[in-house]
Amino acid sequence: MEHIIAGKFKLGRKIGSGSFGELYLGINVQNGEEVGIKLEPVKSKHPQLHYESKVYMLMQGGSGIPHLKWYGVEGEYNVMVIDLLGPSLEDLFNSCNRKFTMKTTLMLADQLITRVEYMHSKGFLHRDIKPDNFLMGLGRKANQVYIIDYGLAKKYKDLQTHKHIPYRENKNLTGTARYASVNTHLGIEQSRRDDLESVGYLLLYFLRGSLPWQGLKAGTKKQKYDRISEKKMLTPAEVLCKSYPSEFISYFHYCRSLRFEDRPDYSYLKKLFRDVFVREGYQFDYVFDWTALKYPHMSSSKQLVRQPSGRLAGVGPSVERTERPSGQEIRDRFTGAVEAFARRNSSSGRHGDHSRHKSIADSFSSSREAVSICTPF
Repeated sequence: MEHIIAGKFKLGRKIGSGSFGELYLGINVQNGEEVGIKLEPVKSKHPQLHYESKVYMLMQGGSGIPHLKWYGVEGEYNVMVIDLLGPSLEDLFNSCNRKFTMKTTLMLADQLITRVEYMHSKGFLHRDIKPDNFLMGLGRKANQVYIIDYGLAKKYKDLQTHKHIPYRENKNLTGTARYASVNTHLGIEQSRRDDLESVGYLLLYFLRGSLPWQGLKAGTKKQKYDRISEKKMLTPAEVLCKSYPSEFISYFHYCRSLRFEDRPDYSYLKKLFRDVFVREGYQFDYVFDWTALKYPHMSSSKQLVRQPSGRLAGVGPSVERTERPSGQEIRDRFTGAVEAFARRNSSSGRHGDHSRHKSIADSFSSSREAVSICTPF
């Protein structure tokens, strides 16, 4: 039995899980377009999908922001329909033997900072910066990084009054401990500086292959968080970034020097990494480490790539650049990472695909009329 959402989105197989809810492949039966469908039981103890959909609506229009196609209630599920995207940076990191080259890391750095800057410009903090929450696009957008999973996002500033949220202490840790800022571990209310510090940990994770506070053992979650916090505070930026360009140290020093309400100089942070990129003689050709796995001849190319506009790529990024491979080739390129992602989720033991689909089928058939909360975009 087919399950149609909002009269046009057919539900397919499960392809992943987020902080809240699970993600399924879907197809628009009217035009054949593939989409991502996120489901969350209406009776969830802490429902988040309605809130997340509102944040998505506020973010619409930015580069690297998935298009929200529909949100509503179907049977016993809150449902959000968004763009179908490629693998996460975590999946691609695994497919590259858990290390990225300096070139790939620097090309990613520019986009990661830009995505965070855009969210901040809309008055929101992400608060869960991690490689699982950055996905590559598909087809013509295969070189573009998308930021996803806004369930923990928080408004930090009123865009009309420009009033910033107040400084607070004794806050519980929100986000992922591995990438959390030092101040977040200390219980200080998060602000823009903390998202950016987390981006820094992401970059070092990609370069090093792991962070010094991974794999620590503890009896309880709180004890583990405390051990991670202690190790993080006892690891100076100079040690964390040892053997890497000094700009990485400068990045951490700058982020940690910001006061609670300070607006970060995003351009300065991007310039730090662009300077390294130029100094190392890299070309901004969008040949990432995972691209080279599929097209090894591209990784040795030293030629500048001429973009459709006629401007030579090689100094600065342009995430809108059209990729040469077809959509099918891009899909093939990502197959291994996507399958690994699906296997990891299906073997987690939380929900079997068969039983999950059965429960969804039961809930959809038990309510023929969907309650639409917002109209299609």
